[in-house]
Amino acid sequence: MDIVENLKNKIQEALTKLGKEVSLNDIVIERSKDSSHGDYASNVAMKFARLFGQNPREVASLIIDNINRDGIDKIEIAGPGFINFFMKNDSLQPIVRKILEEKDDYGRAPRNGSKVNVEFVSANPTGILHVGTARGAAIGDSLARLLDASGYDVTREYYINDAGNQITNLGLSIQIRYMGLFGIEKEIPEDGYNGQDILEIAQQLKEQYGDSLLNKENALELFKEQGMKIELDRIIDDLALFRVKHDVFSSEKVIRSNGALEKELEYLHQYTYQQDGATVLKTSDFLDDKDRVIVKSNGDFTYFFPDIVYHVNKMSRGFDQLIDILGADHHGYINRMKSALMMHGYQPDVLDIELVQMVRFIKDGKEFKASKRSGDAITLREVCEEVGVDAMRYFFAMRAPSNHLDFDMDLAKEQSSNNPVYYAQYAHARICSILQQGKDIPLDLDAKLLEKPSEMNLLKHLASFPNVILDATKERAPYKITNYIHDLAELVHGFYTECRVIDKNNIALSSSRLALCAASKQVMKNALNLIGVSAPEHM
Repeated sequence: MDIVENLKNKIQEALTKLGKEVSLNDIVIERSKDSSHGDYASNVAMKFARLFGQNPREVASLIIDNINRDGIDKIEIAGPGFINFFMKNDSLQPIVRKILEEKDDYGRAPRNGSKVNVEFVSANPTGILHVGTARGAAIGDSLARLLDASGYDVTREYYINDAGNQITNLGLSIQIRYMGLFGIEKEIPEDGYNGQDILEIAQQLKEQYGDSLLNKENALELFKEQGMKIELDRIIDDLALFRVKHDVFSSEKVIRSNGALEKELEYLHQYTYQQDGATVLKTSDFLDDKDRVIVKSNGDFTYFFPDIVYHVNKMSRGFDQLIDILGADHHGYINRMKSALMMHGYQPDVLDIELVQMVRFIKDGKEFKASKRSGDAITLREVCEEVGVDAMRYFFAMRAPSNHLDFDMDLAKEQSSNNPVYYAQYAHARICSILQQGKDIPLDLDAKLLEKPSEMNLLKHLASFPNVILDATKERAPYKITNYIHDLAELVHGFYTECRVIDKNNIALSSSRLALCAASKQVMKNALNLIGVSAPEHM
């Protein structure tokens, strides 16, 4: 049991002695920012003062009088009723052994039996993956890693929009380029695609089929299918470079098959009405601000309706929670989709939609933009190759998805403490160097000689890692991991400055400090992995 959970249990036991039953989840323990205020603090006395009918400081005093003080050096009441805990050194030191025994599993929670589907990226397979998709990919994958570390059974899903006009336009664009290779010139339609990748696919099909497709009946279907497959394969390759891998690729065409749309329309009949020839869904009876058209007056489905079928399909696969990572322009989508799922008897919180704001890419002090349709897109692969995957993954994780992000490519390549990913990785590499220098000194897994402030602060930070993971998962906030990483790097550098790690005249102390280094290295690696960033041993 880690220190925070231990303190929560002690407080709960004290409250039980006082005749008050309180859930552990309602007891909050936070690390103190100022060491003069102790190692940990709780507002529990203020939170539950009403249960006692006394003021918070009086309640805090009652809790202190009834708490088990094992591992606690002293307890103080501060301000309006905060309880500050000063821990004994020997209550912090055991974390080193725990980390070094659990290794890559340190921070991971036991399996909780809950199944979560995270759907992200889902870019139309009509072109090379461009940088505009990168932030959603990084956020989705980091969140999936956090959920997995928190004990959930996670499925990463990619929804292939292969049933709409965009695929027809893709096939037509490739077909026209293919014809052009044989001297048959036609103009690309306004909604077509003009990228270099379209010409490359046309050339590939020419090499494979020769001129046999010029007069082939229903050739457009082949151009659509082949083009989509080639584009999707490229997307998968680019995502792999970005350290993103999906478990499931769901086809809109497949989900629409076997009359799924018609069956859904029949089911939703009880929640629909006709207006000006259109079929309207009564989403305002649930969470939406207005009702939504699902079948237009001309008989065509709106894009919202197949999405309902898709989400119902996901729930039918046994997931307890659906998480969609979508662009910020989907704000109005949230309550309408929750409403549609409620019509099927699901609770609104079964669906969580995380909106990701746009990124501005800055280079040489200027913003640059690109359009996939016009063919001058800056691709994800190009940026990965220029600034590195580590920098991209770290920078995209370090801000809340709801905030706009300016991605400074020059800063991302800078090898200095101004670059947050370099700062963190340098801390890891520095520890590796120290451990290499002290490789002939056995590690003291009990870390019994650690006592200096920088050592204690580092131990406290290492001990907090499991709870940081749970908190970041609950809040859907990968940036809390980058905050943790930055603080860990800062504490490592501070420890290195204050403490002489390797002292041949004091092997026992060196042994304890090297063990602390090894534990810090392990946690840094584990934390970086949660956001898809490597932990280099040399810089």
